[in-house]
Amino acid sequence: MSVARTWAVALTGLDGHLIDVEADLSNQLPEFKIIGLADKALGEAVQRVHNASANSGLPLPRRRLTVNLSPASLPKQGSGFDLAIAIAALATETAMDAASVASTAHLGELGLDGRLRPVPGILPAVLAAARGGVRRVVVPAANLAEAALVDDVEVVGAINLAAVAALHGAAVDVPDQMPVLVPDTDPVAESRLDLADIVGQPEAVDALVVAAVGGHHLLMSGPPGAGKTMLARRLPGILPDLDDDAALAAASLRSLSGRAVTSLSRVPPFEAPHHSTSVAALVGGGSRVVRPGAIARASEGVLFLDEAGEFQASALDALRQPLESGAIEIHRAGFSASFPARFQLVLATNPCPCGNYGVRGAACICTPMAMRRYLGRLSGPLLDRIDIELHLARVSVAARARELPALTTSAARARVHEARLRSAHRLRETPWTLNVQVPGTWLRDGPSAPSPAVRRPLDAALHRGALTLRGYDRVLRLNISSQVITNDGDRLAS
Repeated sequence: MSVARTWAVALTGLDGHLIDVEADLSNQLPEFKIIGLADKALGEAVQRVHNASANSGLPLPRRRLTVNLSPASLPKQGSGFDLAIAIAALATETAMDAASVASTAHLGELGLDGRLRPVPGILPAVLAAARGGVRRVVVPAANLAEAALVDDVEVVGAINLAAVAALHGAAVDVPDQMPVLVPDTDPVAESRLDLADIVGQPEAVDALVVAAVGGHHLLMSGPPGAGKTMLARRLPGILPDLDDDAALAAASLRSLSGRAVTSLSRVPPFEAPHHSTSVAALVGGGSRVVRPGAIARASEGVLFLDEAGEFQASALDALRQPLESGAIEIHRAGFSASFPARFQLVLATNPCPCGNYGVRGAACICTPMAMRRYLGRLSGPLLDRIDIELHLARVSVAARARELPALTTSAARARVHEARLRSAHRLRETPWTLNVQVPGTWLRDGPSAPSPAVRRPLDAALHRGALTLRGYDRVLRLNISSQVITNDGDRLAS
């Protein structure tokens, strides 16, 4: 045949778009050209496809070969189109089953020896192909476990280009090659950490449980060694397991980030970027291929910023819009990419740069200007979005603290589960499931609004200017979270 077509997938953020890969063979001077708004990496597919085909015993036709990626107006990036381009180009002259080629999506990068190399974003790409009606997808063997997480689509893992051509009926000898492997970079589950390891901080543990019940954002302030990092790392372990949609979204974001995905983890993700992280690394971006940042990778889980006072002020302020909208959109010339940002923010900071301010028996050497500059990086608008502010002190008597019964992760998880069931029952006639999602109008005027006697101190603080309306609503949300934990009636969370 002179014209052959197959399918590929272009990713824009977490959204995938089916791409019709058309190859046309004409009787003109030999040339291999790719059209359809391809970036530089995709334009270099010409040489990769040419060498991989020749080394697989499937040389390309020595005529003019034009490959069109449609729709042409959609930007296309990366090397994941190599396999689709090669199969479409070979099908113009090699005897293959045209129906099989046209009904299959091909994803993967080609090596010069014809082997298929893994590419990031296989999971969202296969999801997009399945939603677009494609019933078979060919992926590199290293990505097979990840692609198999998608139901209702046949996934074929191939080692090399010859194996894919043979799948479509081509008469070719398939060489015995070792597959290209991808390193296992799955994060260690934070659920292995036990809350009972926390010594002498019962109020902080209670605050962590309240935060887990309502999905509240948390700021912990205290000297080094008070247990701020230990508390934050144990938060994912007491959160409920992710449902199917949330687990797929979290796995898709890991895949887009280039991490190996071999199973569908139900543990909420935990991201803890270093305080030297740039705005782009936190938010996400890229000049050609947009990759998710720490904010998006923490979606459905916890974003922990340790040493928050050391972060750039611009990086911290970049959190404000995602905290409000639950999504982040990155704009580039000609296209925009959107990622989910439904994360739970946990900040930890020292009281001053040296960490000794207010610590008994320690001397603080920080000047007032240094302290003001250090704490000033946490801007007022960002702090106004934090639901719980917790001040921790160093544990002074460890042995006596251990005599008290410690709350284990399993017990806290059960408490959070029961409280969320009560919360879901309370919000059953609304579109929300967590207290943090409830808007202020429902909090103030809805059926669960506190009595005027309870709201009187808040009204006075709002009138004095000591509290913003967002802070007013924040206290009401905490009130609801504390109620569902204890199953009490109308009371105000402190």
